[in-house]
Amino acid sequence: MGWGNIYKRRIRVFTMAIIVYLDYKGVQQREKWTSKSRQAALWEKAHERNAKRVLNLMIEMEGLWVKFGQYMSTRADVLPAAYIRLLKQLQDSLPPRPLEEVYGTIQKELGKSMDELFTDFVNEPLATASIAQVHRATLLNGREVVVKVQHEGVKAVILEDLKNAKSIVDWIAWAEPQYNFNPMIDEWCKEAPKELDFNHEAENTRTVAKNLGCRNQYDGNTNANRVDVLIPDVIQSTEKVLILEYMDGIRLNDLESLEAFGVNKQKIVEEITRAYAHQIYVDGFFNGDPHPGNFLVSKETPHRPILLDFGLTKKLSSTIKQALAKMFLASAEGDHVALLSAFAEMGLKLRLDIPEQAMEVTTIFFRSTTPANDYHKTMKSLADQREKNMKVIQEKMNLDQKEMKRFNPVDAFPGDIVIFGRVLNLLRGLSSTMNVQIIYMDIMRPFAESVLSGYISRGPSVNDKWIFDTPVHSDVEGKLRQLLIEMGNNDKVLGIQVCAYKDGEVIIDTAAGVLGKYDPRPVKPDSLFPVFSVTKGMMHWLVDNGQLNLEENVANIWPAFTSNGKDAIKVHHVLNHTSGLHNAMANIVQENPFLMFDWDECLNHICMSVPETQPGKEQYYHYLSFGWLCGGIIEHASGQKFQKILEEAIVRPLHLEGELYIGIPPGKVYRNPRIIDEFLGSGEYKNLALPSGGFGLGFKRYSSKDGSSVAFGHSGMGGSVGFCDVTNNFSIAVTLNKLSFGGVTGKIVHLVCSELNIPVPDDFSRFMVQQRGPDIARPIIN
Repeated sequence: MGWGNIYKRRIRVFTMAIIVYLDYKGVQQREKWTSKSRQAALWEKAHERNAKRVLNLMIEMEGLWVKFGQYMSTRADVLPAAYIRLLKQLQDSLPPRPLEEVYGTIQKELGKSMDELFTDFVNEPLATASIAQVHRATLLNGREVVVKVQHEGVKAVILEDLKNAKSIVDWIAWAEPQYNFNPMIDEWCKEAPKELDFNHEAENTRTVAKNLGCRNQYDGNTNANRVDVLIPDVIQSTEKVLILEYMDGIRLNDLESLEAFGVNKQKIVEEITRAYAHQIYVDGFFNGDPHPGNFLVSKETPHRPILLDFGLTKKLSSTIKQALAKMFLASAEGDHVALLSAFAEMGLKLRLDIPEQAMEVTTIFFRSTTPANDYHKTMKSLADQREKNMKVIQEKMNLDQKEMKRFNPVDAFPGDIVIFGRVLNLLRGLSSTMNVQIIYMDIMRPFAESVLSGYISRGPSVNDKWIFDTPVHSDVEGKLRQLLIEMGNNDKVLGIQVCAYKDGEVIIDTAAGVLGKYDPRPVKPDSLFPVFSVTKGMMHWLVDNGQLNLEENVANIWPAFTSNGKDAIKVHHVLNHTSGLHNAMANIVQENPFLMFDWDECLNHICMSVPETQPGKEQYYHYLSFGWLCGGIIEHASGQKFQKILEEAIVRPLHLEGELYIGIPPGKVYRNPRIIDEFLGSGEYKNLALPSGGFGLGFKRYSSKDGSSVAFGHSGMGGSVGFCDVTNNFSIAVTLNKLSFGGVTGKIVHLVCSELNIPVPDDFSRFMVQQRGPDIARPIIN
């Protein structure tokens, strides 16, 4: 290919891009003067017009541009219908090459004449795609086959197009650093040329067929990870010719024929998805090009997918395979720690600590498919999510608009996951094209779990380092560790931390287990766990600093709170759980629990809520609404975001920048002589709490059975517990990373208190009643 043709191709591509761009900009302007009833038609005509332009250019350019068009044709979830309808012919319906060229390639590659090879050769191709076209034929022994013949000169075209694409991507990365696609194009430059050697494809076909255990006859095997698909046998191959077994099937994009044969489209796409889950997570060797043209459906019952074209494949190392499985499962479990661990293992590095945004992006990556006609809604949802995430990054990095446009949050992107990402997007597009919904979290999970099942040793019976190696501070700690081992062997504990003080001295500081169900790293005393009901003290910090009055009406601090009869609620009513807003968040949990991740939306929900009881009259634990009630008061009383208050009160004074530990290092404890009275609702705060109520100003308060001990604290959602016995100068904290309803922590507190001759409150001693089955005890907070 001469330099003239190279530049001609570049000019054609850039010219078309400018034409399409200006066309759509013009439509945006015309839309302003078009009635709403005609706007949809205006856009449909524009999509039809530009889709034809793109299609004609890709057919003319051939090579890599056809591959790109094939990819676009599968994205029915994000592209207008006109593009899908027109570009899908690029999957297998390109203009065929001349027969003279086809015959010449076959005879040159195989070294024999057509008559010496076949008794019959059908001149009209079954399909013509970007690299080759396929003909049906019959061998001399009578076996029916298909013959895949590479287009003459296509190798030079694709290699040159890759260079051009690399140049374009380099320019984009220089001009707009936040759009650095170099890892993607580098991976393509490495993998795409392999498609041009059909010997490579033949070997890939054999490998995948062996891995999936493909059989031509259905054997009724119902193993959970058994994949029921067909792959043609390889008969012969050279660099440019591939002969495969002929399988009579229906094209996946031939919806009318699928309907006529009674094919269950949902089942077919689910089985294709399972086949790819097996290839990725179990085998670590997968086909990277699952567009509709590379699938057939067998005509005989039971109808099964036929997988074709293994030119573009990807082999994963065991490390990357495990990391991808961990990433998937961490997303399914909402485990931020395991997700960031998976990123690190696969070499994905972020420029800043944004675990929430990383989780949101990953969850979107594995989201369930949507119908093709919902593409407008899907695109808007993705755009809104991206805008929200970029705002978080902008605030965190303190960037102005100009700096933000050039900021790329990804520092290193591993090429190994480029083809993986392409496969998921193609599968999602395939599902939308077929108008079926695929729930990836359900279908792929068993395969991802199988990768890690023998990789993580969770229990102490198989892991001699299950208890983290730290000194034993006391006899009671030694007994506690024996209890933890027993619980671990009974699968009651995944990861746990226990710390206790007596008379100002550390008597227990034990960590055990692993960081997550799919994260084998050991739990250490300073490992971060998610815990609940631990930030109530921030209200008292504001009181002690003169920024908040416990007897102030909340509406005076937070004006929007006034509505719906809440003007009489005081700050101490909120802390004492007598505000009547204990069910304020119930509707949002039932209707859309994901809104609980939107701080401002939840504060608005609190403002619109209606109290169910009169302030100060009845005490009901505000198990869901409490955090937002306190957070709203804190933000409006201080004029700062809650995170800023945390930094001012705890993070900066204790030099914990970038971390917020539940256990504060010795010698750096924030001391307030009135804090006990505030938490208990006693002393000068006695009149602000219900005399017979179970809660002080924030935490639960109670006496032991003999009435000799006054204490406060309780378990949070998930089972972690904080407890302080003021009379006996004793405190203990237990954190868990596996959901528990109080049984685990109750037994631990009971053991430690009993060993120290400290009265055990009823809420903890009740757990010593023999339980059967899983930890289903009633939470202490209820």
